[in-house]
Amino acid sequence: LRMLQVKLIVTGDDFGYCPRRNQGIVDCFLAGAISNVSLLVNGSAAADAAKLARRYNIPIGLHANLSEGSPVCEVLKTNSSLLNQDGFFHGKMGFRTALSKGLLNMSEVKQELKAQVELFQELTGHLPPHMDGHQHVHVLPEVRHMFAEVLEEYGIKYTRVPIEPGLHNCDWIPPSLMDFYLGVEEDSFNTVDVFTKHGIRWADIYIGLSTMGRNMSVSSICSAIDSAVLQLRAPRGGAVTIELMVHPGYPSVPPAGGCGEGPDEFSQSWERLHELQTLINPELQSHYKSRNIQLCSFKDL
Repeated sequence: LRMLQVKLIVTGDDFGYCPRRNQGIVDCFLAGAISNVSLLVNGSAAADAAKLARRYNIPIGLHANLSEGSPVCEVLKTNSSLLNQDGFFHGKMGFRTALSKGLLNMSEVKQELKAQVELFQELTGHLPPHMDGHQHVHVLPEVRHMFAEVLEEYGIKYTRVPIEPGLHNCDWIPPSLMDFYLGVEEDSFNTVDVFTKHGIRWADIYIGLSTMGRNMSVSSICSAIDSAVLQLRAPRGGAVTIELMVHPGYPSVPPAGGCGEGPDEFSQSWERLHELQTLINPELQSHYKSRNIQLCSFKDL
């Protein structure tokens, strides 16, 4: 285990969600606790987030969002299959329901994804080196094809495929959440061939569902990494790459935050701060050192 070199990408999701999220993510980065961020371009503090990433040289990619808040594509803001009666995206579960009923127009999905890539480029001055999906929408049926086409068109090499080793053994995850996670896992398995065919790459190992919010601890991260690395045999080129998805921040204070509708409960809860405090714990840093784990971003791979 010790001889194996591990490259760990610790990605702070939802950068741009609100000023306090941005601050927490920056503090984490400056403490050496995260190495990469994923930007919500429709987040209420997205422009500020892009400025912070430039100021502190934080590796930044795109957190494509089709489920929370408002579209960024002007044409789709008024009359589109992506919107509910209130004129916002359908929500985490609402999006999945609308999709399963065949109510979503895939050309509009593609149009919005492209608009988000363009806005990302406008805000940051470059294309995203990696692009994943907020609430894992990018691995859903049909959507995965649009997502892969957009990545290929813009030459975006890396994404995230949320298949987490050992997920099935996590008995602390409540059944309703576990059902959602198992759905994400199944969709991810069915996405592998699509992404592969389009020449898209991702980390060897993904971790982040079992360690979210209150479930995050130094030991939960360490044991997830250790057990995942043990399962991997004969890695490419001797180094194993892992992406750890995290959501650190200081709790949102309404009305600031969100993607047009204000901040959600998870963003206002103590769990964001709990993640931040866990990630900057020196114990975690020393565990990385003892295991030959090197923090990096997608562009370092």
